[in-house]
Amino acid sequence: MSRRTHRVAVLVLEGAKPLDVGIPAQIFTHRSSMPYEVRVCGAEPGLVAGGDGLAYHVADGLEAIGWADTVFIPGYRRPDVEDPPERVVDALRTAHDRGTRLAAISTGAFALAATGLLDGRRATTHWHYTKALAARHPLVNVDPNVLFVDEGSVLTSAGAASGIDLCLHLVRRDHGVAVSNHAARRLVAAPYRSGGQAQYVPRALPEPLGELFAATRQWAMERIDRPLSLADLARHARVSPRTLSRRFVEDTGYTPMQWILRARVDLARELLEASDLPVELVAERVGLGTGANLRLHFHRILGTSPQEYRHTFRQ
Repeated sequence: MSRRTHRVAVLVLEGAKPLDVGIPAQIFTHRSSMPYEVRVCGAEPGLVAGGDGLAYHVADGLEAIGWADTVFIPGYRRPDVEDPPERVVDALRTAHDRGTRLAAISTGAFALAATGLLDGRRATTHWHYTKALAARHPLVNVDPNVLFVDEGSVLTSAGAASGIDLCLHLVRRDHGVAVSNHAARRLVAAPYRSGGQAQYVPRALPEPLGELFAATRQWAMERIDRPLSLADLARHARVSPRTLSRRFVEDTGYTPMQWILRARVDLARELLEASDLPVELVAERVGLGTGANLRLHFHRILGTSPQEYRHTFRQ
């Protein structure tokens, strides 16, 4: 089945951060596995001064926003000092009114907030700027503790690396788990980090601890079809269950068993998309035991049933 090419514009503002620009520009570059087309634009065509000693030569101006189905707004320097030019803010508002999806990476949330489209909605930005965003735009419900926020037609993400999570989330929304995971493998990136995962938790833990828990998570994924208890995970991590629980939340935003459950549901999504396995067998293969158990957790996490999900996302 052929898929319509989804058009993506990346809006480069003065002081744009290189990684924030490059992430969506690279992820959405057209290829056989990714039915997207991307253009990088500015307030007008030509040279745009960037951050970190770089500049950008963009071929398109604001007309690319009118062309796009999704517009990314990368982060830029000193967003708490002044808003983008009014013609840029107007172009974003007009695009949104027409049905265009707007997604901000890092401090790009300030430009999106300047449109008023985040008023009364949840949003996030880089942890260093969350207080400034809340002060400058008090009608925005700023959440400083998440990687990204999906409010449907407007999305925001935290610091630069979370832009990868946001982009993969949109690929997942558009085309399902299999396409998103394929894109993640190409990027050598984690295939899934929930938007609710903590973006920044002040702590002073020794570096080997993070490596040890990463190994434990990998160990658990290799045994996801089997019963796994908190004691099993703690034994592998060589810490007490209480210590594992506390530090696991700091690392991932979830308790160990919440993380296991979401990993199981995520694997179930892949199996529902890529196979004809009955729901009961899918539940068994991902360690949830019964179809009733899978349906319960699927609905709690995703708000839909396995059968509805399969009907929607099956290639």
